[in-house]
Amino acid sequence: QVQLVESGGGLVQPGGSLRLSCAASGISFSFYTMAWYRQAPGKQRELVATITNSGITNSADSVKGRFTISRDNAKNTLYLQMNNLKPEDTAVYYCNARWSGTRLDYWGQGTQVTVSS
Repeated sequence: QVQLVESGGGLVQPGGSLRLSCAASGISFSFYTMAWYRQAPGKQRELVATITNSGITNSADSVKGRFTISRDNAKNTLYLQMNNLKPEDTAVYYCNARWSGTRLDYWGQGTQVTVSS
């Protein structure tokens, strides 16, 4: 059974930091492209950052220079380090695992991040 379990969300003041984690099980983690998405109330889900199975990263312009995606294949875990958080970063953050060229595509249940003073 595939499971992606996010953790690390919470309430933080503007300018603060959080580190999200996504623990994967039931998949060959190192083969998957991993990504973080987010969805704010009333808005569509948007891509935040991706990291390929070879470690190539990409991120949305809105988070460049503030968020860093990384992975630890030995621990089957994906991370998102979020610095200098802004109120507009408030959203539910989702972990995604996708094996390129296949239909294998999995989602976590999400973790809430709220940036507010």
